[in-house]
Amino acid sequence: MHDILPGEVAAWQHLERTAARVFSSYGYDEIRVPVLEQTELFTRAIGAATDVVEKEMYTFEDRNGDSLSLRPEGTAGVVRAVLQHGLLYGAPLRLWYRGPMFRHERPQKGRTRQFHQLGAEVFGAPGPDIDAELIVLGERLWRELGLDDLRLEINSLGSAEERAAYRAELVRFLSAHQNELDEATRERAERNPLRVLDSKNRQVQDLLQSAPELNEFLGAQSKAMFDGLLKALDGLSVKYEINPRLVRGLDYYSHSVFEWVSGDLGAQGTVCAGGRYDSLVELQGGKPWPGVGFAMGEERLVELMRQRGADGGLAPHVYMVLAGERAQPAGMELAEVLRSEVPGLRLVCNVGDGSFKSQFRRADRSGALLALVLGDEELTAQQASLKPLREDRPQDQVAFAALAEWMRGWLALNLDKAGIREHG
Repeated sequence: MHDILPGEVAAWQHLERTAARVFSSYGYDEIRVPVLEQTELFTRAIGAATDVVEKEMYTFEDRNGDSLSLRPEGTAGVVRAVLQHGLLYGAPLRLWYRGPMFRHERPQKGRTRQFHQLGAEVFGAPGPDIDAELIVLGERLWRELGLDDLRLEINSLGSAEERAAYRAELVRFLSAHQNELDEATRERAERNPLRVLDSKNRQVQDLLQSAPELNEFLGAQSKAMFDGLLKALDGLSVKYEINPRLVRGLDYYSHSVFEWVSGDLGAQGTVCAGGRYDSLVELQGGKPWPGVGFAMGEERLVELMRQRGADGGLAPHVYMVLAGERAQPAGMELAEVLRSEVPGLRLVCNVGDGSFKSQFRRADRSGALLALVLGDEELTAQQASLKPLREDRPQDQVAFAALAEWMRGWLALNLDKAGIREHG
């Protein structure tokens, strides 16, 4: 579990602001659910035989003897909330969430034991059109984050009955090749055979080339639903790859599943994944009700943004250099006026004294585009000196009375300079 330090937080804020705006533009409302739930919620929804439940959940008994778990994922808690509060029925319900999740697994690049997810869930829409909407929403988010090289993989898991028939055939195949499987894969084949398809072992993947494929077991209705999704994505000009080995690690998925994958994160290349879960509401005690959603890992997305220089770091626009006893109180007053009259302005005042030279070093290290200088001469003349820090041009002298108007014009021209991006 890691701290997110001040120099890193700007990228997280940029990601979360952008996601909130994109979700809102599609009509999704935010929901916030507890990080701690009854353990049964997850064993019932995720599946008792999954690695998440068997090996990774942080579970304990409270003082009343109740078994509680830190949430390992977000969907189960959202389903519990909408059932508990009677939100399901009526028009399709579009929700999104964010927050920390917890799994006790081997830490590696982009994967920590406390990790953070952004996710979306839609209830009450049975057709492939909503699956397509979620996918195109994801594509829009990647574009706005500057992540234009993620690969979309999709597959269909079919219905529970079709998946059960395939599971039985896969078990027969794996049993016939027991001697070719490593110990970890044999253990996984006994507990959750479909997860073998997701193995990162090259020898296992080579063996699976001759294994039966799930799409051979899909009925007419499942095929029609998957074809409808592909047709919608083609109409929206969304590029995708059909991956017949793509499965999800949680038992509640059915029909469409999808992942966005990067080649720049090592073995753990999935940055966003989801699919349809039409049986989950019923598993949690509700009526049969269609659902579909996805979740994305913030740590992995922030790492990709950092690699591409698209982390949205928010340096100050202006650093105020203050020289002389009169400058400090006068500068703080002027700064408050500018913050009030120039929407979106990020202005840092120097504190702790310091020579002109040392203050300009601080201004440069801050990443600011402009130094606003106040000294005795400026206060006497009632004007500020404005020195560009990232351009080789002379400084300007602007009267205090005209400074807010000048700053608004300057800011409008300089929003995208030095890698600074505004996202309202």
